[in-house]
Amino acid sequence: MSANPQWDISRTLAVARLFHLVCGVRDACVIPFLTLYLRQLGLAAPWVGILMGTKHLIAAFWAPFCAFLAKSYQKRRVLLIGSLFGSAGASLLMVLVPPLDKDLVYSSCNGSQGATAAALPPGVAPSVNITSAQEPAFNYPAGAPSLAARRSTGMVEASGLSEAPGEGVQEPVSHLPGYSVGSPGGARTTPPVLHPVTPGVKGTPWEGAFKVVSTALPLLAGGTELGTPANLSAAKGHDRTFDLSLKALRWTFILSLGSVVLWELLKAPLEQVADDSLYEYLDFVDATDRYRSLWIWRLLGMSAGVCGISALVEQLDCYLMTNGPRGVVHFYGYSLVSLLALLVSVAFPVPTCRRREPRYKTIKALSLIGGNPRLILLALTVFLLGAATSTVQNFLFWHMEDHGSSELIMGFSVALGLLGEILLHPFKTVLLRKLSRMGTAGLGLGCLSGQLLYYSFLWNWWSVLPAQILSAVSNGALWWAVKASVEDLATPGTERPLSFMFRGHFYWGGASMGSFMGGFVVTRFSLAVLYQACCVILLLWLALFLSIWLRLPPEQKINYSKLLAMEASDTSDSEQGTERDWLVKAMREEHSDWKS
Repeated sequence: MSANPQWDISRTLAVARLFHLVCGVRDACVIPFLTLYLRQLGLAAPWVGILMGTKHLIAAFWAPFCAFLAKSYQKRRVLLIGSLFGSAGASLLMVLVPPLDKDLVYSSCNGSQGATAAALPPGVAPSVNITSAQEPAFNYPAGAPSLAARRSTGMVEASGLSEAPGEGVQEPVSHLPGYSVGSPGGARTTPPVLHPVTPGVKGTPWEGAFKVVSTALPLLAGGTELGTPANLSAAKGHDRTFDLSLKALRWTFILSLGSVVLWELLKAPLEQVADDSLYEYLDFVDATDRYRSLWIWRLLGMSAGVCGISALVEQLDCYLMTNGPRGVVHFYGYSLVSLLALLVSVAFPVPTCRRREPRYKTIKALSLIGGNPRLILLALTVFLLGAATSTVQNFLFWHMEDHGSSELIMGFSVALGLLGEILLHPFKTVLLRKLSRMGTAGLGLGCLSGQLLYYSFLWNWWSVLPAQILSAVSNGALWWAVKASVEDLATPGTERPLSFMFRGHFYWGGASMGSFMGGFVVTRFSLAVLYQACCVILLLWLALFLSIWLRLPPEQKINYSKLLAMEASDTSDSEQGTERDWLVKAMREEHSDWKS
């Protein structure tokens, strides 16, 4: 069979490893940094949460539907090529989305690390009006950290976050010479004179970079002092300015939403269609045991890609950026690697023989979950896992940026967690045997809770790195326990549908809900409160999960080997008949499932 090129297992596995490696690099180019790019476009946390929640919702339900259609009509290779090519083009639409404020200077591109505009903390409640003499003001909603990242050597001390009268956010005059900041009521202040001093003063990373040498007088939106005759005309123009700012916000959000939705519709089906094709190909030659280790290549690709693209952004972003924010290199890199994956997909194994399988497997898997309390507990655990993980994926880089972290450090923090998961994998069997599946799941939930609590108390850009090591347990070990439990509780023929349902519907559904709610919590409170709330919820669920699981009756399993041994032994005819009748009944039920 191996002589037939259609069943060349060694070549098939080599192509599959390369495909997973390239797809890992491809995903790492954009996915971890997407919310950071949306922030630099000027979108506040609620809008970013809506965008990411919509994206996860599409992944939860659109991908399985496309995989079903591709399998039914034998169009898997067409879908693979179309998904790679289409997503490569759709991702470039994000580069065309105009930022909320085109006049902001997002980075210094003079060859040195210059000062950047200060970003508002995501939990700040008041809104801020930034106006210039040439352009209308843009009203940044509550919690909009829409300016560029803070850097440790060029930060701005932002006073006036409490929105006291006569105070405002202070920007370096070398970058924003024509801007001034005012209160929501229309009054503003002239920018105070800022003189650079030696950085490195104790406190926040940007403390000491500038000092205030004069205070400002309260002004209206037109640049006129309060009490002067021209204040009436300035007040009349405030309504028009507010309308223009809302219009700019609306267009930025709508264009971002359309780009993200189209991109996700084209990207989402790729992974499941590729997994189905490869698994069925290996199943024809009884080599599915080789399928289990391919996920490591995707993680290796993501580890290399997330560090490589971060280094490229630091070097090339200033050359490729025109009027948009930082981060366009992420999308260019994503498109180039997608074209490389497109070349590999031509040789990707897709079975040509259509195997007869039972229909409605997803419905059977869903009914199996509804009738098994252990599967219900696992489904709720995965749902909460998705919700909690989404808050980290969406807003952790915001938190790091506020503490002066560069994108290279952000990429390294992601790679650290992925490599930790790979290094822990050889101990998977020992961990599951020593702690049991329930104990391993509890350990994973506990580690994730500890990570979230730790994130809420970050004090510097490097302080996130130690907590990333726990990702090997909070993500890797937890999923090992869930997968082993699902395989153990599944009936014949429902293992893969159950696995896809947990990783697709439940996990991404939870991530969608977490994104929708997380953005509003960040705006109403802060990132620290969001992480602390998720920590408390996970700890409460951990206690409830363990208490319910321990009270469930033990699973009664059928020992098929013992049954066959009893049939071959010298037992009485009545015992043989009873066992044989039971086995025939079980075989008939399984045959009826396949026939249906």
